[in-house]
Amino acid sequence: MRMYRKNTIKWLLCRLFFYFAFANSALADSTTDVSKSTEQENDHWMQGLHETVTNSVYQSAQWFDSFFIANGSEQQKPTTSAKIRLAWLPKSRDWSEVKPRFRVRVKLPHFQNRASIILSDESDDELSNLPLEVNDSKAALANDKFSLALNYTQDKRADRLLNYRLGISSGDLFVRAKHKRRLTVNDKQGFLIEPSIYYFLDDGLEAKLLLEYDYQISSQSLFRVNYSIRGAEAFSGIRWKHGFYKLKQINSTTASVISFQVEGERNGARGFVIDKYTLAYRYRFNAIRDWLFFEIEPFLEFPEQENYTTTPGIALRLEGLFHKG
Repeated sequence: MRMYRKNTIKWLLCRLFFYFAFANSALADSTTDVSKSTEQENDHWMQGLHETVTNSVYQSAQWFDSFFIANGSEQQKPTTSAKIRLAWLPKSRDWSEVKPRFRVRVKLPHFQNRASIILSDESDDELSNLPLEVNDSKAALANDKFSLALNYTQDKRADRLLNYRLGISSGDLFVRAKHKRRLTVNDKQGFLIEPSIYYFLDDGLEAKLLLEYDYQISSQSLFRVNYSIRGAEAFSGIRWKHGFYKLKQINSTTASVISFQVEGERNGARGFVIDKYTLAYRYRFNAIRDWLFFEIEPFLEFPEQENYTTTPGIALRLEGLFHKG
């Protein structure tokens, strides 16, 4: 019975995804009064959903920012953004992986927008969230951690960023300092250097480094190579990841990425180990509403735990963006 329910939920999610993905084309071909009525009903509930989520986040931000208003001062308007994502990642050996995700960011105007509150159940490990990845590394320690943090930006320019973060993640208090620097070689080439250091009250120190190289192939196409490493007192060895990407902006609402990634560990108990190879093609498009995005991503994994045998899969994602201010 439990397996039957799981399979039923999977197929419902899949049908829901493809219904949204192709709803525009179906409605465009229909000219009947019934289809127009259905379209109006869909417009009504989708617009209501978007307004409800957006306004709820915004009102909460106003309430929080009101604590920092000096006597006699007028309250300023905050800026809020929220992202809600539903992903299903069926693989040949595992069809049960469903990942709901959310992330909320609130900029506080009474700190000259230098401070923001971040609430998320996504990994705070920005090095694992390289451009349009297939999925999170199972070796990443910060996966599936709920976090609440105050983010303060000391210096923000077009080519550099310096900020600090204080928060709690899975019951562990932490502080983080991050510096980001972009170096431009010419109009086609550039580098990104991003070191960061954490201190967790329970787990101790953790350091990360991201190095990235971009080459602009054309006005709509980019080639990217990056390398990230991270080490911590909480685990032995150094985690590393290589990524090779071909990013293409197809039009104003559609983009694609071809990626090849290799990740593993060195200087650990087993020495140098490659955990997984991943080859993927991601197709992302905006449809139905300007705040609604869809992704279809077939991929091939070659994990060490399966003796590097081919593991095909596909990722289906539905993402809503809610912004105000």
